[in-house]
Amino acid sequence: MTDDSTAGRDDADRDGDVAVDLDRFHEALEAEERPVATASQIARRLGTTQAVARDALDGLAEREDAQRLDVEADPVVYYPTEWGRLANRERIVVFPSRREIVVDHPTQFTRAQLSQVARLVDTTGTEPGTRGYLYRIRQEDVWAAPFADVDALVGRLRSVLPRRFEHLESWVRDQWGRAHQFRLYTHEDDYVVLEAATASLLSNVAESHLEDGELRAPISDTEAWVDADAVASVKRTLYDAGYPVEDDRELETGDPVEIACSTELRPYQETWVDRFLETRAGVYVGPPGSGKTVAAIATIAAVGGETLILVPSRELANQWRAALQTHSTVDSGDVGEYHGGEKTIRPITIATYQTAGMDRHRQLFDSRRWGLICFDECHHITAPVFKRSAELQAKHRLGLSATPVRETGSEEEIYTLIGPPIGADWDALFDAGFVQEPEVEIRYVPWRDELARNEYTSADGRERRRLAAENPTKVAEVRDLLAEHPNKRSLVFVEYLDHGAAIADAIAAPFVSGEMPHAERSTLFRRFRDDEDELAVLVVSRVGDEGIDLPNAELAIVASGLGGSRRQGTQRVGRTMRPAGSALVYVLATRGSTEEAFARRQMQHLSRKGVRVRETTLAA
Repeated sequence: MTDDSTAGRDDADRDGDVAVDLDRFHEALEAEERPVATASQIARRLGTTQAVARDALDGLAEREDAQRLDVEADPVVYYPTEWGRLANRERIVVFPSRREIVVDHPTQFTRAQLSQVARLVDTTGTEPGTRGYLYRIRQEDVWAAPFADVDALVGRLRSVLPRRFEHLESWVRDQWGRAHQFRLYTHEDDYVVLEAATASLLSNVAESHLEDGELRAPISDTEAWVDADAVASVKRTLYDAGYPVEDDRELETGDPVEIACSTELRPYQETWVDRFLETRAGVYVGPPGSGKTVAAIATIAAVGGETLILVPSRELANQWRAALQTHSTVDSGDVGEYHGGEKTIRPITIATYQTAGMDRHRQLFDSRRWGLICFDECHHITAPVFKRSAELQAKHRLGLSATPVRETGSEEEIYTLIGPPIGADWDALFDAGFVQEPEVEIRYVPWRDELARNEYTSADGRERRRLAAENPTKVAEVRDLLAEHPNKRSLVFVEYLDHGAAIADAIAAPFVSGEMPHAERSTLFRRFRDDEDELAVLVVSRVGDEGIDLPNAELAIVASGLGGSRRQGTQRVGRTMRPAGSALVYVLATRGSTEEAFARRQMQHLSRKGVRVRETTLAA
């Protein structure tokens, strides 16, 4: 007896053609790496004629095993009926040659498993729990995967994917092997050695890529003495060559520090700390409000040695001191600050990147036996002015960042200098209620009049950008938005000082910029954080983009600054991302200007992390 599922195969076999049944249709779609396909594509994959494939697919459609879809700008395409029936259930499609995994309606289990081996690249959809996820497995994801061996890593992939993909698994095994070809260790005579898996790797890869003098002398066919001052450069160069270096040096942990974390960690924060302690290096990646600082304090307590905390500004240095007092048991006398306003070294020292990188201060920092160096807002370390501070090495290296990405594409360099990414899926934090998902709206604002539009059209370059940013219509729109939300503590971000002063004057609020004395800025931020204080609105320049902890900000209005980076856009939106309360973000972009594209570009980075972004065009 022949059932319907094999009827197509039997008919084709009698005619001497390749069978096109439902199983072969699935195989062809996987080979095509598309969820739908035309008859000609199926025919090419299965080695038959287009006519035979079309007749077989139409037969599957008549039996309701497949669906036909007439596409206006394309021939008829076909897809399996069961895929439509599974529309509200988890569905995983793998594109092995691109090393991409698409998951519709993913379960928490699938997301947790994939977060260990792949990078979440994009999310689509509007409601939590119904979004589609695009994951990509990069070589650095394999290099940094938290597994004892490659079999455990491959096993994790198999636990999620619908079947085995030999090509993908082979690539993963190859990348894992590359990540274990070089290691640094401390010789018994107390100097650093670079060890290669083979003599060929040492001569053909290390010696050919490294600068003269970074390897001081060979000590065997597979080992070389490394200049102690060149360790970070050696690691970075070999990483760029495709060979990450295992760092097994016996570095000092420094004198013990009496400190314990006094704040209970959330489950994902505990996971961060546990994973960091296994690898001794890593970057905590999570949205503002996810508790990266608290997790870092717990890490400092777990390491228990002398700690250097590097920050981009004095404001953030002050906030770190306050956070240590709030979330730990450390004695205030054991915490020092080293920057333009204070220069005190203690068992836990908070310093600015710029100061730590200066020649006249480097010897002091180099002389300490740091057990842990914490790089806050660590995306700064690839900037030339801050890069020297990243050369400081310690047994444990920890980075913190909501957005470890720079427009130069140097994200990998951050992970090379510090360690692999350790973080949580933003969407999972939203779903669990740990972080409030902001409501983001791009508002396209018209020009005040035709004269203003013509002035923009006749200008060029930087002047055009300034005119769009300072569009006078935005002042009225800021005033109206604040009036719509009179009880929310609000931040208004600007790019240009004149624009900030104009908005501040119109809404009778202080304007905080880099030109304001540090003490006055600190006072205003302190007052804003005090819910009992009447100061509920601040206009801020770039000084408020990052490193300023304003946990009670409920409304953010980005009035200008849309020519900045994706990271800047994320930081500004992030000022409202906290565990409780509604969070609103309005991005004002002048209609018909380059700000439209900039706004979409900045906010697209957030939408890929699961943040919903809507757009509104205001009437002239």
